[in-house]
Amino acid sequence: MESRGVTPGPYRATKLWNEVTTCFRAGMPLRKHRQHFKKHGSCFTACEAADWLCELLRSNSNFGPEVTRQQTVQLLRKFLKNHVIEDIKGRWGSENLDDNNQLFRFPTTSPLKTVPRHHPELRKSNLENSSKEKESIFKLRYLTRRTPKKHVFQENTENIRSEIGDENKENIVEEREVSQEDIEEIWRHIILMHLQTILGMPSLEEILDPAQVIPQYIIYNMTNTSKHGVVVLQNKEDDLPHWVLSAMKCLANWPRNNDLSQPTYAGFERDVFRTIADYFQDLPEPLLTFEYYELFVNILGLLQPHLERVAIDALQICCLLLPPPNRRKLQLLMRMIARMSQNVDMPKLHDAMGTRSLMIQTFSRCVLRCAEEIDLDELLATRLVSFLMDHHQEILQVPSHLQAAVEKHLDYLRKGHITYPGDELIAALPTYSYCKQISTQEFDEQKVSTSQAAIAELLENIIKDRNLSLKEKKKKLKQFQKEYPAIYQTRFPTTESEAALFGDKPTIKQPMLILRKPKLRSLRY
Repeated sequence: MESRGVTPGPYRATKLWNEVTTCFRAGMPLRKHRQHFKKHGSCFTACEAADWLCELLRSNSNFGPEVTRQQTVQLLRKFLKNHVIEDIKGRWGSENLDDNNQLFRFPTTSPLKTVPRHHPELRKSNLENSSKEKESIFKLRYLTRRTPKKHVFQENTENIRSEIGDENKENIVEEREVSQEDIEEIWRHIILMHLQTILGMPSLEEILDPAQVIPQYIIYNMTNTSKHGVVVLQNKEDDLPHWVLSAMKCLANWPRNNDLSQPTYAGFERDVFRTIADYFQDLPEPLLTFEYYELFVNILGLLQPHLERVAIDALQICCLLLPPPNRRKLQLLMRMIARMSQNVDMPKLHDAMGTRSLMIQTFSRCVLRCAEEIDLDELLATRLVSFLMDHHQEILQVPSHLQAAVEKHLDYLRKGHITYPGDELIAALPTYSYCKQISTQEFDEQKVSTSQAAIAELLENIIKDRNLSLKEKKKKLKQFQKEYPAIYQTRFPTTESEAALFGDKPTIKQPMLILRKPKLRSLRY
């Protein structure tokens, strides 16, 4: 069963919970079961529920094929605890559910959770922050416009002098020194503008507070990197411990860089892996931090095949918001688990689980989880970590286009800012025009019409090619007629039009109908 789509915004995990429970109640097959010499109608076993729910989650674009049966059983336990289901005797409230033939049924009460509304104080705080943003010396008017749902855009740098009129020419300042505060504020607005454009949202206030965008983190993550793009920390106390780095390097390059002088034993690689896992699982908060939970959960809905590029671009920007120590740990962790998953020489690290699945299950909660335990945390984190593993090189690289955009804005600030009487400085910034989004049907129609026009043009080129001999031209046209009969028929609707191309008259053979009377043979002997 495909996902019905969950709109982006706050409390997306709660919305997903409601979607999954609704689909489960609507689609789970119910039938009669016999237990202890007694018949029970409209129920199901835990094993049947695990089978059906696992397929539901794997086909749902919000979770994907990485969902395991163990996770599905864990979710069923949470269903029982939250009274989405109850046992055949009407008991619920615990997580006493195993993957067996125990009977369960649906209660008459609704399992849907209420999506909280914004608290008035929070809304007031957001409005105050918004007003403060408007009072900033950088009035980025394009941030208040509704952004279309097409994330591809082009910059149109207009002449600011012609825009304001000739009467303000005397107010133009030739040069201005840019302060560090100016640079940081421009970085903040560039990040917000690009992220809002990519996600196609009219506003980011529901999933990201502008105060959470710390320009110092972004600038550090962009500039202090190694030749491989990994963040280099100035304060080594924030870095991974030396023994963790050595263990990660050992497994990432197994067995090429394994130090043969060190004693090894059977199961050595499992112990090394457990050491790394224990360190990351003991971290006080996930690598993506608690404050960005809503942001990354909302991007999970972009993780679909036709929106893969959008998801990569959005995650690339969001990962720049992380504190530099978190970003470095995330980079090194993703590089390690990606290499281990692709290493055919890696010994088996788990008796019942493949290396890729083990990596995802072990580190998913180390990457993403909510400060308050959410029922779908594990499934959402699994989906995200799987995508990060497959695209970590693009997502965690330094996006040079952001640096170029900031430099362009700084140049406008230095040379093109304007003073108005009684008003503060306003940065002269480029405006943006967006590509118009078209529907899927329009895209398919344009695709067909464009390809047909190209094929028709190919036919005309064959017809007008004077370098082809008559025999070669007829051969190519015959082949074209076989491949594209409809287009050929449009160009040559009759045999006369085809014959006129070669200057020949169509030869119509007269039908030769010779009717001969059959000889009648006598039956007499």
